[in-house]
Formats: sequence, C-alpha cells, structure tokens
Amino acid sequence: MLTQSVSFSELSKNSKRVAERLDSAYRLLVTRRDGQDLYLTTAGYDQEREETADVTARLLAALLSADDGARVIGRALPAVFPWVRHLSTEETREFVQDLVDATHDAAQLDVHATLHRTIVEWRATARVLADPGLTAQLTRPLPDEDHGEVTAP
Repeated sequence: MLTQSVSFSELSKNSKRVAERLDSAYRLLVTRRDGQDLYLTTAGYDQEREETADVTARLLAALLSADDGARVIGRALPAVFPWVRHLSTEETREFVQDLVDATHDAAQLDVHATLHRTIVEWRATARVLADPGLTAQLTRPLPDEDHGEVTAP
C-alpha cells in the first residue's frame, strides 16, 4: 500500500484540506525536518489495524495449541522468516512462543516494540549461528578468571 505524504508545514497551514484527504487515503505520512516523521490516520483505520493484530495473535495462539498446529507453523515459518533454518528445533520453538507472546502484547497492550525486538533478536541469533567461525568464537569456554559480580545496568 502506497502511503501518501504531506509536510508538517502543509498540515499546519491547511489542516482542513489535509484532514479531507484522509477520507480516501486512510493515513498520511507527515514529514518533518526537525524530528521524526508522523502518521496521521483516522480512528476507524487505526481500530481496523488493531483488530487485525488481535485476530492474528489469536490465530497464531490457536494454531500453536492445536494438535498438529506447531508442526504446521514449523513448516510455514521459513517462508516468513527464512533465517529460522539456522535455529535448532528448541530455538525455533522458543522463537514461536516469543512471537506469540509479542503478538499478544501488540494486540492487547498496544506495545509493538516487543514484536519488533523479538524478530530482531532472533534474526541476530540466526545470523551468529549461520557463521560457524563466529559461533565457535562466541561459544568457546571462557577462562577460569572470575571478574566479580555483574551489576544490573
């Protein structure tokens, strides 16, 4: 879907005309020079997006709990995330559970950063596992030196 854009200054100067564009565009990208770009959308469109996330989360959870749902998801996962082939069976199971939990957070709590972080972190894990030299380097035993307690950040 191609999102139309409008400058922040155009929004502030012609807000009524910009708002009228939302009747057909559903959402507009508001570009700014002095900060992050914004999205302007209708409440109805946002509600539809939330419903989509909720249905997706529920479907994924229901599939996972079905008798052969985990196997079905396991077969479909590489089409969505090709890098899962570098994960072990247990890691793939963990990823799917993290994905379900993060999808629920997005749908129920309106917290989308968890889903993004889950995908980024598991993709990084797969990237390390795809490189045998890096995997060996990061999984080698550490020296017996004790550097003391690690404090929480």
